[in-house]
Amino acid sequence: MPLPQHVDDATTRFEDAQRRIEEARAKPPRVENLHAWMNALSDYALVLSALHEYTNESIHEKLHVLFAHAKLQKPAPGIPTDDTIPGGPIREGP
Repeated sequence: MPLPQHVDDATTRFEDAQRRIEEARAKPPRVENLHAWMNALSDYALVLSALHEYTNESIHEKLHVLFAHAKLQKPAPGIPTDDTIPGGPIREGP
């Protein structure tokens, strides 16, 4: 799925999680309401994580294109490479 579609999907999920958080916060502090609030917070965090991942993948791909256009074999000093990025190269999804 292209990045704009990922962002649109994440925006929808983000807005849904925000709405659910606000609804749960407005209710009395009962176990079932706290459970709904925690689920909404978890979904909110997952959406933020997904957006971060999509952004990093997009930047990584753009750097490869820029290197190819500039005919660089290695990036300029100070620019991380797959060998220097903690955790190794960014992998494509399943």
